[in-house]
Amino acid sequence: MHRILLMRCSPRVYAAAVISPFSSSAEASPPPLKVGDVLGKARRFSAADVETFAEVSGDRNPVHLDHNFARELAGFHGGTVVHGMLVASLFSSVIASNFPGAIYVSQTLQFKSPVYVEDEVVAEVQAIRLRELKRKNIVEFATRCFKGQTLLIDGEASTILPTLIPVKSQDC
Repeated sequence: MHRILLMRCSPRVYAAAVISPFSSSAEASPPPLKVGDVLGKARRFSAADVETFAEVSGDRNPVHLDHNFARELAGFHGGTVVHGMLVASLFSSVIASNFPGAIYVSQTLQFKSPVYVEDEVVAEVQAIRLRELKRKNIVEFATRCFKGQTLLIDGEASTILPTLIPVKSQDC
């Protein structure tokens, strides 16, 4: 099994480098994805991100847009809450940035705890099942999002990947 090293590139961006158990540094060419491998990405969502998502999605629930409403009336002590689907979009971002051409087939989600504007969250996808069907790579991932040690979102995603070899990250 390979582990994934998240490297801080900027305050909001992490790049994934695959570390082989047989070397002490990132390999020039990543090995194929295996069950147990984890890829991740960190992100902070700003008030502008939330406003843009509200505009595009039409979800203008005041818990996402009005700090006082979220705190006082809805009981979200951390203030304005980031849309759960905006946070969950990190999962497809992690998969597509590592496997261009990936097709997202399905996703289950359980929202465990709110994400507040400016919280730093880390989205992780872990390969849990791989199979080949008609020359296509069917991969199921456990999808989790954390703030520190707190689990925020838990779920699973099914994908069709064009290859099991991740591209080298160009986030930095």
